[in-house]
Amino acid sequence: MAMSTRTALGSAAVSALTVLGLVTPAQARRVDARPDTAELGRELRKLEWRSGGVVSMSRIGESNQGRPVWGARVGHGPVRILYITQQHGNEPLGTPAALRFLAATGVGRTAAQRWLRSRVTVDVVVRANPDGHEHDWRYNHDPSARPGHGKPRKGYDLNRYHDPHIPPADNPATEAGLIQRHYAGFRPEIVVDYHMQGRYVLGDGREITASLMWPTTPGVTPSAGAFARQIAVVAQRAMTAAGGTVTQFPGGEYRGIARNAYGLCGSGSVLVELSDLGAEHERAQIDSALRAMLAVAWSAADGSVERVDPGAAERLPPRGEPLPDTDTTERAAD
Repeated sequence: MAMSTRTALGSAAVSALTVLGLVTPAQARRVDARPDTAELGRELRKLEWRSGGVVSMSRIGESNQGRPVWGARVGHGPVRILYITQQHGNEPLGTPAALRFLAATGVGRTAAQRWLRSRVTVDVVVRANPDGHEHDWRYNHDPSARPGHGKPRKGYDLNRYHDPHIPPADNPATEAGLIQRHYAGFRPEIVVDYHMQGRYVLGDGREITASLMWPTTPGVTPSAGAFARQIAVVAQRAMTAAGGTVTQFPGGEYRGIARNAYGLCGSGSVLVELSDLGAEHERAQIDSALRAMLAVAWSAADGSVERVDPGAAERLPPRGEPLPDTDTTERAAD
C-alpha cells in the first residue's frame, strides 16, 4: 500500500470513531507505543480513576522477574470478550491500542458507551509478557528454558503453552499459565490475541498492514471455527475501512497456540498480527488495532457478528512475500 495512504489511515480511523462517540479528540491524541511496566500501571490506574471505576484493573499474577501482569475490565453485559496483548515482548502495539480501547469505552457516559457496556463485558490481559517487554525479546524470562518452544538463556515462547490439556499449575511458561487461569475464570465467548509480524507485500505491490487467523487445529467444533471466522471478518473490515490491507496469516495447527487452544475450549478465537511498518507508522497501526477492538465489541453487542458470512475469512488473500531487505526471522510464526 502506498505510504501516503498509510499516513492517512490514522486520521481516518480516529475520525470514524469520534463520530461514533467512542473516542474523543483528546483521547485520539494520546499514544505511547512502549510504556514501561511502571508507566503501564500508572496509565491503568489513571483510567480507573477517570472512569469512576467503570474501568477496573486487577493484578492477575506476576512474571518470573516479579513484574505485575495486569488485567482490566470494562462493561457488565452478558457477552464476554477477552483481548490479550503482547504475549511476545517485542511486539508492543496491541498494548497502547488496548489502553485506548479502555478509554474509549470506559471513560464517559454517552448513550453509545452506556449501551455497549450493558451488552458486553470485556477483559483485557494488558501486556501478558512484561519481562519480555523489558528485555525487548519474544520470550518470557526463564534462563533454564528447554529447547523446543524455549530459548536457552532467554525463556519460553508463551504462545506455545495454552494447550487445554496442560493445567496452569503444571505450565512451564508462567505467564501463559496466568492467562489459562484467567480464561477459565472468565469463560469468554470471544478471544482476540494481538501480535506483530514483519513486513510483507502482495503480488500487486501493496504492503500488508495486518494478517488474521482462526483456529486450525483438529478438534475445534465447526460452530467455534465458524464463529472465529466471523469475528476475523469483522476485524478485517474495520481495518480495511481505515485503509489497511489485510490477509490471512499462515499459522500452524499446534494446540498450544492461543487461537487454537481457546478454539478447542469453545471460544471464537482469533489472532491479529499487526505489521511492523516502522516508527513513522506506529500511530496508524495502533489506530487500526483500536478499530478492530471496537468493531468486535460492537458487533458482539448488537449481534451483527452472527450475521457475517464466515466464508469471507477464507477468501482473504494469503500473506504474500517478505518485503525485500527486511528481517522477518523471529516473527515468522504466531
